[in-house]
Amino acid sequence: MLWNKNKAFCNMNPVFYAISEQKEIFKRHIRNMTDHTTFAACRTRNVLPNLVSSHSSNLIKRGKGIDIRLQENKAVNIDLAARQMDHLVIRPGEEFSFWKMVGKLSKRKGYGDGRVIVNNRLQPGMGGGLCNLANTLHLLVLHSPLQVTEFHSHSDALAPDEGKRVPFSSGTSVYYNYIDYRFKNNTDQNVQLLVWCQDEKLHAQLRSEREFPWRYELVEEGHHFHKEGEKYYRISKIYKDTIDKATGKRLERQLVRDNHSEVMFDYSQIPQELIREY
Repeated sequence: MLWNKNKAFCNMNPVFYAISEQKEIFKRHIRNMTDHTTFAACRTRNVLPNLVSSHSSNLIKRGKGIDIRLQENKAVNIDLAARQMDHLVIRPGEEFSFWKMVGKLSKRKGYGDGRVIVNNRLQPGMGGGLCNLANTLHLLVLHSPLQVTEFHSHSDALAPDEGKRVPFSSGTSVYYNYIDYRFKNNTDQNVQLLVWCQDEKLHAQLRSEREFPWRYELVEEGHHFHKEGEKYYRISKIYKDTIDKATGKRLERQLVRDNHSEVMFDYSQIPQELIREY
């Protein structure tokens, strides 16, 4: 998904857009070479014994106004990218980079057009749907002591909620290579990512060598929809609670998102009981 850092300049002309995009890609390459970050790169077939967190989600959405072709391409894109990071071990002090693992997207590698966001509009684009994979990784990390070091957001109201509302079910943005998703292993032990696609579902696990003494919960408060002008927005605050496993006591509450997301799906599908007038 594209987060447009240079909206005014890029909107002038498609040529300017391409120039701006290449400039940002080049700047990130330079930064990667000069900031001395140690990126995780080691993968092993051995699986670490302790499950820290896990998450599964549907790869293909079906419903009103949804282009099934783009959904099927999204599933292929996610599967290809997931294979590049499956069984990755992140050692203490190392940092995970989404784009360091996935690399540049191309048709030659098998990637196709999925849904991307450009200037707050959904449209087809190369590698579309990889934000779903980045968001799944973000959910794993939020349920762990690992430190998020780079995060970009887009609307988390791209489609109606399927069943019970899940905080952070979407909303993480990635775009090669300067809109990255990164986290650091700031613990004293190795952690490992397992990521795979099966039966139209994306599955992911974060594992470690030993059990951590804390568990984590995401709590959403004040969730509702509100009309502003001619548009609707999802409004909420999402917190991460750190809880001591031995005592059950909450040790910390951290605001991880002050949510104000433009609704990108048909307004008729917004649950009427969740619409509030101020």
